[in-house]
Amino acid sequence: MSVIPRKAVLKAKPYQPGKPIEEVKRELGLKDVIKMASNENPLGPSPKAVEAIKKQAGNINRYPEGGCFYLRQAIARKFKIKPEQVIFGNGSDELIGIALRAFVEEGDEVIVANPTFLMYEVASIVHGASVKVVPMRYFKYDLKAMKEAVTKNTKIVFVANPDNPNGTYVSRHELEDFLKGLPREIIVFLDEAYFEFAEEQDYPNGLDYLGKNNIIVTRTFSKAYGLAGLRVGYGISNPEIIKYMEAVREPFNVNSLAQAGAVGALRDKDFLSKAKKIVREGKKFIYYELKMMGVRYVPSVTNFILIELGSKSGEVAERLLKKGVIVRNMKAWGLENFIRVTIGKESENKRFIKELKKIVL
Repeated sequence: MSVIPRKAVLKAKPYQPGKPIEEVKRELGLKDVIKMASNENPLGPSPKAVEAIKKQAGNINRYPEGGCFYLRQAIARKFKIKPEQVIFGNGSDELIGIALRAFVEEGDEVIVANPTFLMYEVASIVHGASVKVVPMRYFKYDLKAMKEAVTKNTKIVFVANPDNPNGTYVSRHELEDFLKGLPREIIVFLDEAYFEFAEEQDYPNGLDYLGKNNIIVTRTFSKAYGLAGLRVGYGISNPEIIKYMEAVREPFNVNSLAQAGAVGALRDKDFLSKAKKIVREGKKFIYYELKMMGVRYVPSVTNFILIELGSKSGEVAERLLKKGVIVRNMKAWGLENFIRVTIGKESENKRFIKELKKIVL
């Protein structure tokens, strides 16, 4: 039997996630494996999130609350916005597809940077959009060039701030220059998945610009809040944009345990502070060790670092894997001379550096 998929599907390249710990243990026969590849929180989940999940576990025979009522109220209170300004997704990356379904006709243009989060281009292609790719400059978004790429057919511009995989950010001044004079009908999809880690004074809060342009700001509980396994993210915009997105959202897309866990995580300010501190200290340690080794890296405002290791970076990633240290080979992004490493616990950071030294020195 043969099937004929949509032409757009033939153009799409599936996203390849980082290898799970259990898979590496099974494949390589290792007992002690650490994962520093997927920008997860090494502290685990918030204790308050776990407590909330346990309380909800006895109700999983029931469908989840479709509108995420309690989580919606919690987000609205936290950011002093209206509940109808919020939409929830099975991870914030589901919101990429929801936005495309709501606003992009087949053949419409979207603008993305390169390299950046791969799902912007993958999802856009699958939805039949014409994708304009604008190269980054020195690992940063070239917003001036992206603005110049806008045409009457442009519907969405994707901007990750901070960016994955580069770890860089768009400053307040750069964002404001970009938004100034941008046609109002264009949607700026501002992905702030790493918002909690960005502490630079000129880093802009996307929520400050909601009334000035058609902006969708997305954030997640997968990174700083330590709930990657539950898949829950949210988007904030004006009520009209959210209304159209809600019209194409799948029902019950955020499960009941995820909703409960996210509400619990929001209440745990101490956990969030610890997560930010461990990243701050871990980056400082890894930066120092890389400098001592003469290894170049891209300074990051996130919980990961892009590290340049030359033409043998893929080989380095494989050798680290065999030692039980999972890092990200960056070939899929076209960054063949780089690996990406997530900041871990102190012991994990030291183990990564120890194994890296054995390979590169």
